[in-house]
Amino acid sequence: MSEAQEIETTETNKRIPFVDYLILDNTPYLQAQECTSCGARYFDRRNACASCFEDHFRLVAIEQEGTVTSFSIVQMGPVPYVSAVVDCGGTSVKCTIMNVEPSPEDVTLGMRVKLMTYSMGQDSEGTEAIAFGFEPI
Repeated sequence: MSEAQEIETTETNKRIPFVDYLILDNTPYLQAQECTSCGARYFDRRNACASCFEDHFRLVAIEQEGTVTSFSIVQMGPVPYVSAVVDCGGTSVKCTIMNVEPSPEDVTLGMRVKLMTYSMGQDSEGTEAIAFGFEPI
């Protein structure tokens, strides 16, 4: 975790992203590595592009709104949730759809969603882990 990704909320408490590609600015956003040769985007670290095999990348911000292209309602334990793939301006993001009833009547293909963040909790030193999901617009 780089110090650039840590955001101080008070003198003793910090917020850190749950994944490296979540950037916690005033308006949080997702960031991908984009191949400078073919434009393929990746959220994980790459030595080379899986599409064209070149090895030069730049960091790009991902659009904060998108469309659900696939989803599954997952029943694990007592509370079901919606796992989905969201197309954000041509970049596919695997995520959880939040703040919606996990039912086929309430989640649909083509549904417009926007990026949102939430707290995963704090450790004993007061550092708060922040995760992301998408919610209906």
